[in-house]
Amino acid sequence: MGPAAPAGVASTPVDTAADPSVPHRVTTMGRVVNPCVPDVVLSAASSDDAAGMVGVIHAAFGARRPLNPPSTAVNETTESVTAVLAAGGGIYATVAGQPAGVILLSPKKADLAGVQRVSVHPDFQRHGIASAMVEAIMSYAAELGYRRLELFARAELAELIDFWQHRDFVVDRRVDHGVILTRVLPITLSIPTAEAMHDLGRQLAQVLQAGDLVIATGGLGAGKTTLTQGIGQGLQVDGVIISPTFVLSRVHRSRSGRPTLVHVDAYRLSGPAEVDDLDLDASMDDSVTVVEWGEGLVEGLASHRLEIDIRRSGDEDDETRLVVINLVGDRWQAVDLASLDRASLDHASLAGEVSRVREPEVSGV
Repeated sequence: MGPAAPAGVASTPVDTAADPSVPHRVTTMGRVVNPCVPDVVLSAASSDDAAGMVGVIHAAFGARRPLNPPSTAVNETTESVTAVLAAGGGIYATVAGQPAGVILLSPKKADLAGVQRVSVHPDFQRHGIASAMVEAIMSYAAELGYRRLELFARAELAELIDFWQHRDFVVDRRVDHGVILTRVLPITLSIPTAEAMHDLGRQLAQVLQAGDLVIATGGLGAGKTTLTQGIGQGLQVDGVIISPTFVLSRVHRSRSGRPTLVHVDAYRLSGPAEVDDLDLDASMDDSVTVVEWGEGLVEGLASHRLEIDIRRSGDEDDETRLVVINLVGDRWQAVDLASLDRASLDHASLAGEVSRVREPEVSGV
């Protein structure tokens, strides 16, 4: 058996057709991917899946144009795939119970894992299954403790290199017959209190610089404004940071020479055209721009950005938030957010327990 499935990846296949509200959908780390084939299921692979996975690998690699030297994927066996699953893990995609897609994961170093045998059966190609599996393997590897993924791509298959680069993998080095591409993985943090959320923002401010874009996503009361307040404190900006829902955008200048903070609430914006009306691109180069509710609206402002997804638990009395930080673009490939001081975040939580005896809760969560 491979490693246990992380949150967001099914440990066993589930028949999505049994629930008519979720056909065509696979949930990975809270993101909904929409393959164009019904009854798609992604699961953390086990040894029981090895035979089906081998069939997908052979079919997918066998359908590619001939390469020189030939790929060794056609030599995979049930035994070799089982061994990889035991050492690392993998993602297995099925469509209506039929084997459809495979990604294998193998340990390289303590914080580095390799992705291999990325395969979609020819019967199910060009329907979004590969993209869904990439989302899943990144979540899977991140929750297993890895910080970075790498993979080998053949030089002759330029379209595959392009596929990975469109998913924020970058060419790290050239090797015989191809290139090694790498990507920093999302960071997942459990934030127990509003005070800890504020402190997370303060810590993020230490690595933010002029030109950076932060997109904060989460439901009402998730903690987006509290996070922004922490960023503002770290940047040492003037003015009280509140939700700018009715003003849409507020500018807070730094007292210490750090970048200006531009705080935007896109909740009432209906599309990119209304974003353009705010002229955010005019201030981007000199500011740190934080956009609440900006997912799907402001990504075009910067090719590099932090996408921060804040998720509440199902218990209304539980303040704990799951925060997923996705690092997009070359700018963030060399920035080690794994060094976030988790002990400090825990300390902020404990300090908050004391402060709530005397003070109201921090607003925004």
